[in-house]
Amino acid sequence: MQPELAVRLILILPLVGAIVNGLAGLFFPAYRQRESLIGLIAIGCVAVPFFVALALFVPFHGEPVLVHFFSWMAAGQLDVSFAYRIDQLSLLMTLIVTGVGALIHVYATGYMHGDDGYWRFFAYLNLFIFAMLNLVLGDNLVVLFLGWEGVGLCSYLLIGYWYTDLKNSEAASKAFIVNRIGDFAFLLAMFMLYRELGTLNFSGILENVDAIPAATTNWVVLLFFLAATGKSAQLPLFVWLPDAMAGPTPVSALIHAATMVTSGLYLLARMSALVLAAPTMMAVVAIVGALTAIVAATIALTQNDIKKVLAYSTVSQLGFMFMAAGVGAFFVSIFHVMTHAFFKACLFLGSGSVIHAMHHVEHEVEHAGEGHIDPQDMRTMGNLGKYMPATRTTYLVSMLAIAGIFPLSGFFSKDEILFKAFEYGYNGEMYAWFVWAVGLIAAVLTAVYMTRSYILTFHGKERWPLADRVHPHESPASMTVPLWILAGLAAVGGFLGIPAVIKGGKLNWIHHWLGAPYGGPVAEPHAHAHGEGFIAIEWGLLILGLLIGVFGVWYGWTRYTKHGLAFDGILEKRFGGLYRLWKGKYFLDELYDRTIVRLLIGLANRVLAPFDKSFVDGTVNGVGATMRGSGWLLRYLQDGKVQHYASAILLGVAVVIGLIVFGS
Repeated sequence: MQPELAVRLILILPLVGAIVNGLAGLFFPAYRQRESLIGLIAIGCVAVPFFVALALFVPFHGEPVLVHFFSWMAAGQLDVSFAYRIDQLSLLMTLIVTGVGALIHVYATGYMHGDDGYWRFFAYLNLFIFAMLNLVLGDNLVVLFLGWEGVGLCSYLLIGYWYTDLKNSEAASKAFIVNRIGDFAFLLAMFMLYRELGTLNFSGILENVDAIPAATTNWVVLLFFLAATGKSAQLPLFVWLPDAMAGPTPVSALIHAATMVTSGLYLLARMSALVLAAPTMMAVVAIVGALTAIVAATIALTQNDIKKVLAYSTVSQLGFMFMAAGVGAFFVSIFHVMTHAFFKACLFLGSGSVIHAMHHVEHEVEHAGEGHIDPQDMRTMGNLGKYMPATRTTYLVSMLAIAGIFPLSGFFSKDEILFKAFEYGYNGEMYAWFVWAVGLIAAVLTAVYMTRSYILTFHGKERWPLADRVHPHESPASMTVPLWILAGLAAVGGFLGIPAVIKGGKLNWIHHWLGAPYGGPVAEPHAHAHGEGFIAIEWGLLILGLLIGVFGVWYGWTRYTKHGLAFDGILEKRFGGLYRLWKGKYFLDELYDRTIVRLLIGLANRVLAPFDKSFVDGTVNGVGATMRGSGWLLRYLQDGKVQHYASAILLGVAVVIGLIVFGS
């Protein structure tokens, strides 16, 4: 298949799906009831691009292919085209976006069955995929930014999909506003690069990094990282992501597991040559990533909402990805993007399956007059594995994968991140030791809180009212089949990145696929500058990575199977104020509310509102009053007497003739 045709199909089909379902549902009410047709169009417009991307991926030999559609903006030296880039990074990301995205679309057909806005939901999902594909395939920063803003808009629409609920609308607005902070930093970085190089094309930037002054390079990388902290939920801008769980569960899986939240990481990987030229900023990236990983992990340990646990887990795993980017191992961060897409999408969809079942329980309990339960609260679950074996098994596989249990995918990618941090410290970068140590602690906590979520949900006794009479049920095949596929990928996906210490790195496919630009090998043989003695250290680190995952799962399993929910109380007594700090989510929302939100609202009320009322409204009202007064005066000229009109015409002619004759 010709690259140009392939790229057109990959990009246009999701847009066509969004337009067809959106317009048909908007103008033809009868179409809204055709759920099968709506779902088929939406799934096909994402699945077909996956197979097209696969057709490009299989024969690809490494040389980037540029596809130019047309010039978008041309002014002076600025020439921005709708141009797209097919290379190792963009192909891998396209396969992740369309492959996992297609499975989530299939799942959503069952999850959203019967929803009044079914057609609108799938139009938004397809539009989101279109924006994300522009982001990962664009050949210049402007097209990338178009996709960047597009996924921000679509996330607003999807998070606030059930907009009649004020909580959902507030969460959507929060996500949109927080991301604008990062977007402003992105724009500043683009302006600075254009000032220095006169181009925004990736090749023009990455081939001329040496021409950029060191101070400017540092600022540009810092601004790109600030942009990434918004999209990819790092300190201090991660507060939007947990609230975004208010949207439907397929949205959580799509946006927060496989696509949007990895945008910032993709940006740094795409600009890897620029990032490597700013070692000071790399330290900032790695340290912030490590702090984000540990902060989010401690918060996740205290959450009772199953989706909130997974949300903070996502924030923590993103921290691991930035740790890898901060030590120059971009290929490892992309490897973790891939494995995370598999197991976290499965976990989110598994939680959706649980919530779907608990909604039935909630309805029955309320109908019986036994009060109200929260279908997302793990404290009202328990022993769901008895009723939902497929959901339980797939959740368990993905839980063990994210915990880092060998031989599941999370073990390989997380171990590689920790190894690269250790190696960077071994090479003399002292901050990397801190990053490695914090990463170890965060890895143990990950295993503990994910085991906690599994035990509280699927083991123990039923904790909802009328448990002896009201039973949940397994989800339909449209929801469980994607779970099985994702669980299978979560189980075997790690073998694409077998550690370099085994067979000299020859079996590490992703290492060689992404290659030198992303921290991969320059030569095929695996050889360390540290000497043969370092091989023993590598094996030791590999075993350590295995042990911390096993220890975390063992600790969480034994404590929560023995004590159940009571173990949370034991932890609270043991850690005291620290545990309450974790449970209060470090009170970051309260801090922002008091120091920023209230200040801005006070400024708006005391300064901007009076200015708007007195000056802006006053000016507009004044213009209206002036026009009204002028009309009142000039109406006397319209008295209906032809002689007066003729005199006015003659006077006008005389004035014009006078201007012509004497004007010069």
